[in-house]
Amino acid sequence: MTTPSAIPEPKSNLTFLDSIKSPSDLRRINARDLKQVADELRAETINTVAVTGGHLGASLGVIELTVVLHYVFDTPNDKLIWDVGHQAYPHKILTGRRDRMRTLRSGGGLSGFTKRAESEYDCFGAAHSSTSISAGLGMAVARDLAGDSHNVICVIGDGAISAGMAYEAMNNAGAMNRRLIVILNDNEMSIAPPVGAMSNYLTRLLSSPMYLSLRDIGKQFADRLPRFFKDNAARAEELARGFVTGGTLFEELGFYYIGIVDGHDIDQLLPVLQNVRDANVGPILVHVRTQKGKGYAPAEASADKYHGVVKFDVSTGKQFKAKSTAPSYTKVFGESLVKEAQKDDRIVAITAAMPGGTGVDIFGKSFPQRTFDVGIAEQHAVTFAAGLATQKFKPFVAIYSTFLQRAYDQVVHDVAIQRLPVRFVLDRAGLVGADGPTHAGSFDLAYLGCLPGFVLMAAADEAELVHMVATAAAIDDRPSALRYPRGDGVGVDLPECGAPLAIGRGRVVRQGNTVALLSLGARLGECLKAADLLAAQGISTTVADARFAKPLDAELILNLAHHHEFVLTIEEGAIGGFGAHVLQLLAERGALEQPGFKVRSMILPDLFIDHDTPSAMYAKAGLDANGIVAKVFEIFGSKYHAAELQPSEIAFLADRIQRRRNSFKVKQSNGRLNGGAM
Repeated sequence: MTTPSAIPEPKSNLTFLDSIKSPSDLRRINARDLKQVADELRAETINTVAVTGGHLGASLGVIELTVVLHYVFDTPNDKLIWDVGHQAYPHKILTGRRDRMRTLRSGGGLSGFTKRAESEYDCFGAAHSSTSISAGLGMAVARDLAGDSHNVICVIGDGAISAGMAYEAMNNAGAMNRRLIVILNDNEMSIAPPVGAMSNYLTRLLSSPMYLSLRDIGKQFADRLPRFFKDNAARAEELARGFVTGGTLFEELGFYYIGIVDGHDIDQLLPVLQNVRDANVGPILVHVRTQKGKGYAPAEASADKYHGVVKFDVSTGKQFKAKSTAPSYTKVFGESLVKEAQKDDRIVAITAAMPGGTGVDIFGKSFPQRTFDVGIAEQHAVTFAAGLATQKFKPFVAIYSTFLQRAYDQVVHDVAIQRLPVRFVLDRAGLVGADGPTHAGSFDLAYLGCLPGFVLMAAADEAELVHMVATAAAIDDRPSALRYPRGDGVGVDLPECGAPLAIGRGRVVRQGNTVALLSLGARLGECLKAADLLAAQGISTTVADARFAKPLDAELILNLAHHHEFVLTIEEGAIGGFGAHVLQLLAERGALEQPGFKVRSMILPDLFIDHDTPSAMYAKAGLDANGIVAKVFEIFGSKYHAAELQPSEIAFLADRIQRRRNSFKVKQSNGRLNGGAM
């Protein structure tokens, strides 16, 4: 094991990084000094992420590649696209954002991913994987239609290139034969092993203008041969090239394959990328081998190469993780699923390249033969689960809410229409903090709630999550989904094992008689705080936990409407979700016609909320306790935010609410209300 060390020191006292304000400054540096630039850039990246947290390992793996790309290509005129974007911290430093890097992933600061609104050097925003080649091909076609001549370069990882979308894009690019450069950053899997000095020589040779021209001439000559000779010549060339380079697959898709290049050897990278830049041929794929976490011993020694880290001590690599007395929701899910699987050998777990992020790794340690990581292939994951469900197995598909969006067609056609009991487990529901809007689970309540036959649950706390896992395991006749937030639970006692809940039944947590707060999911704690604030002003508040967004607990909802002047629904989702279903129910049952009755829904606002702490994001969304109280006051006539109200104003509003409540009770006693029975 490598001994932990401090950040790498530059090789001389001369600091190049201070002189680089943009890539044009970098391109004025002598090529022999690029190694020094890379050393300084690696040190700066480590120091930055030590302060901010973030995706360290991937960024360290592309230090030399980033330097050479910006040195060789004329960015931003040449378009450089980073797939996913979590390896783009060095890119940000070199493109005029070094002085803001300590704001990374914090409120009002730089995004942890590429973002078009942030810099002209971020030509395509990303945070989900495997989009770069599609976007790059679109840019290449636009360039050709406009009569321009700049380069388009896509950098995609070996994990991201496993997704179907990447191959769809390569297939299309090869058929179009557009000039496009794809850099395959291979830092984990081995597509083909390098073979020492000969491999280095051949890589450089295969990227040279002479070789590319000869291949074009060879293809033209082969096209003139009789079919038998042409087919055999092409086959011989393919086998020989594949034996040497390992590039047969990419060549079959219409790409010129060049590789493998040592991604940390600037002397090798530089001439290869210069040759590729100057080549006037169709799409080219350059296979670059890198090491995740390169140059920082704690990252190199870590199992995940410090893929995602919180703030840490640079000298030791020790991360400053906040201590919590409550387990994370992810851990609770993983352990709960293990307990259910111990009772039922038909339970299997599926994830799309996120075993650690979803808790499936916990399940996998106990049941490796029943655990399936399908890679970055959410569409396949869903239909794979559907196939298992047809054979009486019980698949749990654990995917972040934001990533399940990529498989929506499969959810509809392969699961919902066939009414297959696939169980979707949606981690990261709601707002997620530093990863920002690309990772927020904002839409699943809307896009799943509209599908016939679905059971849709949301856990208010970690104990509820345990019961919902048991509930999902017990549902055998239709698809279901349960959602829970990122981070730690609230600290409630956990049951020894889960007990299936009655489908479509909520619960009253606190009883009142004026205002009813109907919560779905993890905002329940804020609703209870809001009820305390309202109670301090004499406003009696009921708090209920819906548990299910579908099917709704109609009896509970109608009872709340019948016995309260005001019902407020609260959810961590966009418009069209739980609140919309409640309003539909109340309208259909005539509850909205009750004299004096009001109902409102609190949802995420109709905008993408930028990265910040989760608490700050929810405050901005108005979904914290103060926001809930403010909404109650707004309905009763206040134009002020609750936190801004003076004691005299609060007292006035409380008195007004009390008088309205008394009036509501008189109307109720006169029998003029329609609603459900208690």
